[in-house]
Amino acid sequence: MTSVLTAQPQVTLGTSMGNIVIELNPGKAPVSVDNFLNYVESGFYVSKIFHRVEKDLVIQGGGYTKDLQLASTSAAIVLESKNGLSNVRGTIGMARTSDLNSATSQFYFNVKDNSAAFDYSATNSGYAVFGKIITGIEIMDAIRAVPVSTQGGLSNVPVTPVLITSAAQTQ
Repeated sequence: MTSVLTAQPQVTLGTSMGNIVIELNPGKAPVSVDNFLNYVESGFYVSKIFHRVEKDLVIQGGGYTKDLQLASTSAAIVLESKNGLSNVRGTIGMARTSDLNSATSQFYFNVKDNSAAFDYSATNSGYAVFGKIITGIEIMDAIRAVPVSTQGGLSNVPVTPVLITSAAQTQ
């Protein structure tokens, strides 16, 4: 009998404001976790920024450089929003466009409970949660409080870039 993977990998995301440790859930979101870990292991996230900070919704990063250049990514993945994980405060999810299967490198942290708007339902395709913050929620809160402006055609961009300085699997 084949055993189901039960290990909960952890990733430490270093930012210019401090570290955030994320516990991933490969049992519920295997495609999203694998995708995220591939970007982590390749060093892709280093020198990317949090380019969208909506203090009462999400902080989003993992796709733009500090000069707001969109980075080239791997192929998009399938949407895993029907996995039973909810977009509650402190969880991490895959960002996507209106194309349901368009998530690549960008992720977001829910800074509040967004389950009503972001979870899968009969009338909402939802967004795929694939893990949660286990250490560093105060760093997420500090990032959500930074001043933002419109820059390079993007809204809610931190006036002073919030840089991802490292990303490494730590467990």
